[in-house]
Amino acid sequence: MPSPQLVTPRLRLRAFTLADVPRLVVLAGNYEVAKNTLNIPHPYLEEDGRRWVQLTEENYVQQTGYAFAIELLATGELIGGIGLTVERRFDRAEVGYWLGQAYWGQGLASEALAALLGFGFKELQLNKLYATHIVSNPASGRVMLKNGMVKEGELVQHTRRDGQYHDLWQYRITKDEYAQQTLGIPQA
Repeated sequence: MPSPQLVTPRLRLRAFTLADVPRLVVLAGNYEVAKNTLNIPHPYLEEDGRRWVQLTEENYVQQTGYAFAIELLATGELIGGIGLTVERRFDRAEVGYWLGQAYWGQGLASEALAALLGFGFKELQLNKLYATHIVSNPASGRVMLKNGMVKEGELVQHTRRDGQYHDLWQYRITKDEYAQQTLGIPQA
Protein backbone atom coordinates (compact mmCIF):
# COMPACT_ATOMS: atom_id res chain seq x y z
CA MET A 1 0.00 0.00 0.00
CA PRO A 2 1.63 3.29 -1.06
CA SER A 3 2.08 6.01 1.53
CA PRO A 4 -0.37 8.90 1.26
CA GLN A 5 0.68 12.29 -0.08
CA LEU A 6 -0.98 15.54 0.89
CA VAL A 7 -0.63 18.66 -1.25
CA THR A 8 -1.34 22.26 -0.20
CA PRO A 9 -0.80 25.48 -2.14
CA ARG A 10 2.88 25.62 -1.10
CA LEU A 11 3.70 22.18 0.30
CA ARG A 12 3.82 18.47 -0.40
CA LEU A 13 3.61 16.12 2.57
CA ARG A 14 5.04 12.73 1.64
CA ALA A 15 6.74 9.71 3.20
CA PHE A 16 10.30 10.09 4.46
CA THR A 17 12.94 8.19 2.50
CA LEU A 18 16.60 7.35 3.09
CA ALA A 19 17.45 10.04 0.54
CA ASP A 20 16.18 12.58 3.11
CA VAL A 21 18.75 11.61 5.75
CA PRO A 22 21.47 14.16 4.84
CA ARG A 23 18.93 17.00 4.86
CA LEU A 24 17.39 15.71 8.11
CA VAL A 25 20.83 15.84 9.74
CA VAL A 26 21.24 19.48 8.70
CA LEU A 27 17.75 20.68 9.68
CA ALA A 28 17.11 18.61 12.81
CA GLY A 29 20.75 18.93 13.83
CA ASN A 30 20.20 22.63 14.58
CA TYR A 31 19.84 22.91 18.37
CA GLU A 32 17.31 25.75 17.96
CA VAL A 33 15.02 23.22 16.25
CA ALA A 34 15.78 20.26 18.54
CA LYS A 35 15.28 22.14 21.82
CA ASN A 36 11.63 22.85 20.95
CA THR A 37 10.82 19.16 20.47
CA LEU A 38 10.62 16.20 22.78
CA ASN A 39 11.92 13.56 20.37
CA ILE A 40 14.71 15.07 18.26
CA PRO A 41 18.04 14.21 19.86
CA HIS A 42 20.94 16.63 19.86
CA PRO A 43 23.33 16.21 18.24
CA TYR A 44 21.32 14.65 15.41
CA LEU A 45 23.46 12.15 13.55
CA GLU A 46 23.12 10.22 10.30
CA GLU A 47 22.17 7.05 12.18
CA ASP A 48 19.37 9.01 13.90
CA GLY A 49 18.02 9.95 10.49
CA ARG A 50 18.20 6.39 9.18
CA ARG A 51 16.53 5.07 12.33
CA TRP A 52 13.79 7.71 11.97
CA VAL A 53 13.04 6.74 8.36
CA GLN A 54 12.87 3.06 9.32
CA LEU A 55 10.57 3.82 12.28
CA THR A 56 8.21 5.87 10.11
CA GLU A 57 7.96 3.00 7.62
CA GLU A 58 7.23 0.47 10.39
CA ASN A 59 4.59 2.71 11.98
CA TYR A 60 2.89 3.22 8.62
CA VAL A 61 2.73 -0.54 7.95
CA GLN A 62 1.27 -1.10 11.45
CA GLN A 63 -1.02 1.93 11.00
CA THR A 64 0.13 3.32 14.35
CA GLY A 65 1.78 6.39 12.91
CA TYR A 66 1.75 8.57 9.82
CA ALA A 67 4.86 10.71 9.45
CA PHE A 68 5.23 13.09 6.55
CA ALA A 69 8.26 14.90 5.22
CA ILE A 70 7.29 18.51 4.50
CA GLU A 71 8.74 19.77 1.26
CA LEU A 72 8.29 22.98 -0.68
CA LEU A 73 6.09 22.26 -3.67
CA ALA A 74 7.98 24.69 -5.91
CA THR A 75 11.45 23.24 -5.29
CA GLY A 76 11.03 19.81 -3.69
CA GLU A 77 13.25 20.98 -0.82
CA LEU A 78 12.72 19.15 2.49
CA ILE A 79 11.95 21.71 5.22
CA GLY A 80 10.60 19.69 8.16
CA GLY A 81 8.30 16.97 9.34
CA ILE A 82 4.78 16.45 10.66
CA GLY A 83 2.84 13.41 11.75
CA LEU A 84 0.25 11.57 13.77
CA THR A 85 0.76 8.91 16.42
CA VAL A 86 -2.50 6.98 16.38
CA GLU A 87 -4.28 5.35 19.32
CA ARG A 88 -7.00 3.34 17.54
CA ARG A 89 -8.48 2.14 20.83
CA PHE A 90 -9.64 5.71 21.44
CA ASP A 91 -9.86 6.93 17.81
CA ARG A 92 -7.41 9.71 18.60
CA ALA A 93 -3.93 10.74 17.59
CA GLU A 94 -1.19 13.01 18.84
CA VAL A 95 0.13 15.53 16.35
CA GLY A 96 3.80 16.49 16.21
CA TYR A 97 5.64 18.79 13.84
CA TRP A 98 8.85 20.74 13.34
CA LEU A 99 10.39 22.99 10.69
CA GLY A 100 13.94 23.94 9.90
CA GLN A 101 14.74 27.32 11.45
CA ALA A 102 15.01 29.11 8.09
CA TYR A 103 11.32 28.33 7.47
CA TRP A 104 9.87 29.67 10.72
CA GLY A 105 7.38 32.53 10.67
CA GLN A 106 6.10 31.98 7.11
CA GLY A 107 2.86 30.17 7.89
CA LEU A 108 4.25 26.87 6.58
CA ALA A 109 3.65 24.90 9.78
CA SER A 110 0.05 26.18 9.87
CA GLU A 111 -0.46 25.10 6.27
CA ALA A 112 1.00 21.65 6.92
CA LEU A 113 -1.09 21.23 10.08
CA ALA A 114 -4.30 22.14 8.23
CA ALA A 115 -3.61 19.35 5.72
CA LEU A 116 -2.79 16.87 8.47
CA LEU A 117 -5.98 17.64 10.40
CA GLY A 118 -8.02 17.00 7.26
CA PHE A 119 -6.21 13.70 6.73
CA GLY A 120 -6.77 12.63 10.34
CA PHE A 121 -10.48 13.34 10.34
CA LYS A 122 -11.45 12.55 6.75
CA GLU A 123 -9.12 9.69 5.80
CA LEU A 124 -8.40 8.05 9.15
CA GLN A 125 -11.82 8.80 10.64
CA LEU A 126 -10.34 9.83 13.98
CA ASN A 127 -12.46 11.51 16.64
CA LYS A 128 -9.82 13.70 18.33
CA LEU A 129 -6.42 15.11 17.46
CA TYR A 130 -4.27 16.72 20.12
CA ALA A 131 -0.84 18.28 20.38
CA THR A 132 1.42 19.72 23.03
CA HIS A 133 4.14 22.31 22.98
CA ILE A 134 6.81 23.33 25.43
CA VAL A 135 5.64 26.53 27.12
CA SER A 136 8.81 28.34 26.06
CA ASN A 137 7.77 27.83 22.40
CA PRO A 138 4.56 29.90 22.08
CA ALA A 139 4.85 30.05 18.27
CA SER A 140 3.85 26.38 18.17
CA GLY A 141 0.72 27.18 20.16
CA ARG A 142 -0.17 29.92 17.66
CA VAL A 143 0.04 27.33 14.85
CA MET A 144 -2.45 25.16 16.74
CA LEU A 145 -4.81 28.05 17.50
CA LYS A 146 -4.72 29.21 13.88
CA ASN A 147 -6.02 25.77 12.93
CA GLY A 148 -8.96 25.88 15.33
CA MET A 149 -7.39 23.84 18.10
CA VAL A 150 -8.43 24.67 21.65
CA LYS A 151 -6.12 24.82 24.66
CA GLU A 152 -7.36 22.12 27.00
CA GLY A 153 -4.68 21.73 29.61
CA GLU A 154 -1.40 22.65 31.21
CA LEU A 155 0.93 19.81 32.09
CA VAL A 156 3.31 21.06 34.78
CA GLN A 157 6.89 19.73 34.73
CA HIS A 158 5.63 17.02 32.40
CA THR A 159 8.79 16.38 30.39
CA ARG A 160 12.52 16.62 30.79
CA ARG A 161 14.95 17.84 28.18
CA ASP A 162 18.60 18.79 28.61
CA GLY A 163 18.39 18.11 32.34
CA GLN A 164 15.48 20.51 32.94
CA TYR A 165 11.80 19.86 33.51
CA HIS A 166 9.40 21.59 31.15
CA ASP A 167 5.75 22.52 31.30
CA LEU A 168 3.60 21.64 28.30
CA TRP A 169 0.37 23.15 27.02
CA GLN A 170 -2.01 20.74 25.35
CA TYR A 171 -4.43 21.66 22.56
CA ARG A 172 -7.18 19.59 20.94
CA ILE A 173 -9.67 19.53 18.14
CA THR A 174 -12.46 16.97 17.88
CA LYS A 175 -14.14 15.71 14.75
CA ASP A 176 -17.26 17.76 15.61
CA GLU A 177 -15.22 20.92 16.23
CA TYR A 178 -13.39 20.39 12.94
CA ALA A 179 -16.66 19.89 11.06
CA GLN A 180 -18.13 23.07 12.55
CA GLN A 181 -14.98 24.98 11.64
CA THR A 182 -14.87 23.73 8.05
CA LEU A 183 -18.56 24.46 7.59
CA GLY A 184 -18.10 27.96 9.05
CA ILE A 185 -20.44 27.31 11.98
CA PRO A 186 -19.52 29.50 14.98
CA GLN A 187 -18.54 27.44 18.01
CA ALA A 188 -20.53 28.00 21.19
